[in-house]
Amino acid sequence: MEYNKLGKAGIKLSELSFGSWITFAQQLGVKEVKEFMHTAFDHGINFFDNAEGYAHGESEVMMGKVLKDFRREDLVISTKIFWGGHGPNDTGLSRKHLIEGTKNSLKRLQLDYVDLLFCHRPDPNTPIEETVLAMDYLVRKGYAFYWGTSEWSADEIEEAFRIAEQLNCMKPSMEQPRYNLFFRDHLEKDYLSLFEKYHIGTTVWSPLASGILSGKYDHGIPQDSRLAKESWLVPDNFQQQVEKVKKLATIAQDLQCSTAQLSLAWCLVNPNVSSVITGATKMEQLIDNLGAIDVKPKLTPEILSLIDKICSE
Repeated sequence: MEYNKLGKAGIKLSELSFGSWITFAQQLGVKEVKEFMHTAFDHGINFFDNAEGYAHGESEVMMGKVLKDFRREDLVISTKIFWGGHGPNDTGLSRKHLIEGTKNSLKRLQLDYVDLLFCHRPDPNTPIEETVLAMDYLVRKGYAFYWGTSEWSADEIEEAFRIAEQLNCMKPSMEQPRYNLFFRDHLEKDYLSLFEKYHIGTTVWSPLASGILSGKYDHGIPQDSRLAKESWLVPDNFQQQVEKVKKLATIAQDLQCSTAQLSLAWCLVNPNVSSVITGATKMEQLIDNLGAIDVKPKLTPEILSLIDKICSE
């Protein structure tokens, strides 16, 4: 497993990482979570991603039970704050919720600190200045080593940097955007100036477009699949995407890899990607995903051009 620096920060993350969204506490029990995390770690993964809103906090509880098996210094753990409950102060990026939400997350994870702490979404109801000051407090107090954003616009991130500079606060170090062959503009266009000016890192999510890029939906949506249970994840151009995946499969076949490995390796090639967050509900999926590391060197400029041509049709 290769390791990347998180942008300008000194911390190093495994190129592939393991996340808990949708799977922990919803499709996987503690026994399975333990097996998956140990397998991932044994294959070189050191970064595990979570959020207070995943399974209403149960995802953090599950991960916390397994984290005790590891030496803390060997792991990079992240969580994200925004959706903490149904009370008037249980959501958003106010100073109150950021501090209380982070402390509650740490209790569920059974940790003294997380390595990476994300503002899970922008909050139009809270001034960015208040959010920056709260995140500065959390980092300086040792509840997190680095803070960042998730799905913020380039302008919002720029404003956070401006305020942090003005107030002498800790600046954000990373963004967690969606990134895959079908969703590229944020990372490849909108954030380019941020990479150039601030050298922020990225921990990208949904690299397989909710499984579509794995090829598992080439013949429809199985009743027990993620898209059947989470219909809001089905894109309007679902069938068009499926046809493109079938064409990508021919490239994968030539490279002697799976379509999922090809799609993950494509994300890894981008120099602005620090880590690609994967997920799995079956052990064979996790093992297959790990194989993307070996596919990355095979993606020559010619193959990348052919992939782009298929996806832009």
